[in-house]
Amino acid sequence: MKNIGEHAVRIEAEALRALADRIAGPMASAFQRAVDLMFYCAGRVVVTGMGKSGLIARKIAATLSSTGTPALYLHPVEALHGDLGMVVRGDVVLALSASGETEEILQLLATIKRLQVPLIAMTGDEIGQPQGPAGARSSPSLKSAGGRATQISTLAAAADVALDCSVAQEACSLGLAPTASTTTMLALGDALAVTLSEKRGFKEEDFANLHPGGKLGKRLARVESLMHTGEALPRVTPQTKMPDVIYEMSRKKLGVAAVVEGERLVGIISDGDLRRLLEKRGKDALDLIAQEAMTKNPQTIAAREFAASALALMEEKKITSLMVVDGSGILEGIVHLHDLWSTELV
Repeated sequence: MKNIGEHAVRIEAEALRALADRIAGPMASAFQRAVDLMFYCAGRVVVTGMGKSGLIARKIAATLSSTGTPALYLHPVEALHGDLGMVVRGDVVLALSASGETEEILQLLATIKRLQVPLIAMTGDEIGQPQGPAGARSSPSLKSAGGRATQISTLAAAADVALDCSVAQEACSLGLAPTASTTTMLALGDALAVTLSEKRGFKEEDFANLHPGGKLGKRLARVESLMHTGEALPRVTPQTKMPDVIYEMSRKKLGVAAVVEGERLVGIISDGDLRRLLEKRGKDALDLIAQEAMTKNPQTIAAREFAASALALMEEKKITSLMVVDGSGILEGIVHLHDLWSTELV
């Protein structure tokens, strides 16, 4: 039985190799045209498909959305019963149909054309001839891989850009279940999404902003989203007496107090500083003021730095808190090691 599984994977792998060759060769201009249509789209990319192609369409829409291209999935049947209002001028429609003759999708064509919404089709048509600048073919027929003329599908003929998702054979031993064909559609959708992402200059932090609940989003959280500010920020002046410093530290429960002159950070007093001071001075330590007990030039970080950078600095300096300051040394907040737990970095 393992030979059957191996054979299925090899069929799909060969279908992907053939797809890559088409993108690099005869389909290069059509692929670029599709990318340009989606890149310059003023609205959203509306992805639609029925059955197995519909499942692939959902995934493509999700991948586009998560990599910086606004997209949504539109079920063609629901579209026929009111949801077609989701498509507006400025959108681009990406329609998936292995046969290119899916009735539910063909019924959407009149509205798509009326709205003058560009249409990109992914079909199983073996499209070998070059396309014009608008992506439209000059003939309703095309050449198959074997050189014989075949009739182009209705969807491909209606599309502004038709992308070739043809496969030599399905991995299903009966040749019926969509397998290699859906794998090819999925890979082509990923190829479009990745190309668009690169074209947009999409970065890790952009991905994180769209995935705040994901592991990468947490890892790339900014210090400003985690730090304590305002009334939660323990702060004292250089002239504050030590009993009041201890009270402020205890009340704010961060194990540290920032010593500020005006709004500018001049030092910190931590739990560790207090212990060492008491060991050295005993009860006389309570007669001191903050500037006599503080650590000058404390470790700081900018609000826009990544949480991962804050953790690395804490580990390097063996500390549990960082003062957050702006470029002028003005105190903006405090980030504590405990705050980084939510990012799953510790």
